[in-house]
Amino acid sequence: MNPASLRSSLLAAVVGGALVAAAILLLDLGDDSGKTTTVIQQSPLSAARDAAQEGAPRGLTAREIYKRDAPGVVNVRAQVVQQVESPFDLGPQPDRGTSTGSGFVLDKRGFILTNAHVIEGASRVTVQFEDDKVTEAKVVGKDTSTDLAVLKVDPENLDLKPLALGDSKDVQVGDPTIAIGNPFGLDRTLTTGVVSALQRRITAPNGFQIENVIQTDAAINPGNSGGPLLDAAGRVIGINSQIATGGAGNGNVGIAFAVPINTAKQVIPQLRDAGKVERAYLGITGATIDASLARLNLAAESGVLVQTVQAGSPADKAGIRGGDARANLDGSDIALGGDVITKIDGKPVKSMDDVVAVINRKKPGDQVSLELLRDGRSKTVTVKLAQRPSEAPNQ
Repeated sequence: MNPASLRSSLLAAVVGGALVAAAILLLDLGDDSGKTTTVIQQSPLSAARDAAQEGAPRGLTAREIYKRDAPGVVNVRAQVVQQVESPFDLGPQPDRGTSTGSGFVLDKRGFILTNAHVIEGASRVTVQFEDDKVTEAKVVGKDTSTDLAVLKVDPENLDLKPLALGDSKDVQVGDPTIAIGNPFGLDRTLTTGVVSALQRRITAPNGFQIENVIQTDAAINPGNSGGPLLDAAGRVIGINSQIATGGAGNGNVGIAFAVPINTAKQVIPQLRDAGKVERAYLGITGATIDASLARLNLAAESGVLVQTVQAGSPADKAGIRGGDARANLDGSDIALGGDVITKIDGKPVKSMDDVVAVINRKKPGDQVSLELLRDGRSKTVTVKLAQRPSEAPNQ
């Protein structure tokens, strides 16, 4: 191959390649010495869809993301005091320990986001920055229903590096992900992966469900809790919160869950300003009527079959009924005979997620109109929502 053809081939390979790391051989075509130089260049972690969107932010390499964002990730340490029974019949005695996790800077005022379970029961919280500077942090507010907490440090004499927040509704399965945190106390560790699944549901520390959770295969381990899950542009799309261990101890097995950043955006202002989040409460559990439930010859082909109604809840006071008979459906225990919710505030209900979404948009004291099917007849009830309890009731 002549030099001109070789240059064209190399150019085509570089322009048309889609490798994560490209190795380019630079040949001295005018020299017979035979020397070669190899240059390794890391390509951006860019989702394919971003490349097709005009004006979309350029994907960054993992190195670039780490260099820019790692200074905004902190190591959170919480001194925890618990009461334990003495083996010598001396009554409950204080047991002191340390909980460690991660967090990240929200703004220049010194607000930091982490997981609520990282600072649960803490008598003292400190955060450590990239320069090993350790400072006291105040717990401004926490929300165990989303496992999120906001801390505050004095910004004076601190070079705070806030992280950019993304939009979790734009996340798609297969998108690149980067996690930065402090697994097992190892400061500012970077791991990479992809979005493995969306719309997952995990249990919050208080027993309620966290919706729309992001699943990733980026290595997440104890100590990563509260740290950021980033996209290809280095924006926070989630807060790393839980891992699945598969019975193999407490290490990573490639299944980790992050609370979506859009959920955090909803609660951060309330935590920052009021120290807590007020949520409306209906007081039911329900099963989505899908193709499998349709086999039970229910009165409706879609909607939510009420399973249980918590005693004394707004739903109970409004007369909504749960099931009183049991059926086993493909290994799942289903309560039959309860009301079927078909509409809320005049809008059709297709799943239990629809019910949760409507209630989450309400405030305690608000009223909602529920259209029900009971014994084949349509019935409309008005429910005055209450304040959600601090712990999920035992059904």
